[in-house]
Amino acid sequence: MSRNSEKWSVVTGRWSVRKSTYCLLLAAYCLLALGCRYDMQDQPRYTAQKKSDFFKDGKAMRDLPEGTVSRGNLREDKAFYTGKKETAGGASAAPVQTMTDASGNTLVASFPDAIEEFPVPVTEELINRGEERYKVFCIVCHGPVGNGDGMIVRRGFPKPPTYNDDRLRNAPVGHFYDVITNGWGKMNSYASQVPVADRWAIVAYIRTLQISQNPNGNIKMTSSNSDNTTNTTANTAVTATPTLPNANRQGGAR
Repeated sequence: MSRNSEKWSVVTGRWSVRKSTYCLLLAAYCLLALGCRYDMQDQPRYTAQKKSDFFKDGKAMRDLPEGTVSRGNLREDKAFYTGKKETAGGASAAPVQTMTDASGNTLVASFPDAIEEFPVPVTEELINRGEERYKVFCIVCHGPVGNGDGMIVRRGFPKPPTYNDDRLRNAPVGHFYDVITNGWGKMNSYASQVPVADRWAIVAYIRTLQISQNPNGNIKMTSSNSDNTTNTTANTAVTATPTLPNANRQGGAR
């Protein structure tokens, strides 16, 4: 046998020995793994609805700790939580009509799904709360009386529509609530910042501003949850022009 043949034979033999060793080690590992037992795998356990001798009540399934299941938050009152009618979103619902103003803004021209009456009693307290929240979240864009001339608009931010044109004077209250909740155009949603009750308070104050700028109009602030006496009181309370902070009485745009 030549020297090259001997070299080739030795190399091949070494490779064969290594391969056999790897196969034996792999087989030993598999046998070891199959022979192991895991206590967690074979521990006694119960399935749902089975009897148990461990607990005093004889049930394997345990009751949930108190306070872990939310109750009373199903939001079944669609009008209160969405500002929309019960029939909203159905197959027979009329589509919302939109229009474009001179500035290129897309405006809602019809409100087929929005509720027309407040789902909460309209009281002086509600309007006062709405004024407070309006001045926190809305006045910077919409201005002190809703004309869309807030401070950031004076500094170059696109002007929002005025509340005091015929389109929004005739808009149902559900529309304003829906815009606060979901946003529209350049306005983001305020759902994470303003609770549901405060959104209705803001809507009530927006109606107050509209009445103050058009006291001879036919805007109504009726509520589906209150009697006529409450509504009469509310209408009397909101006809006065709201008091504006001194900072907002200072003249024109800058």
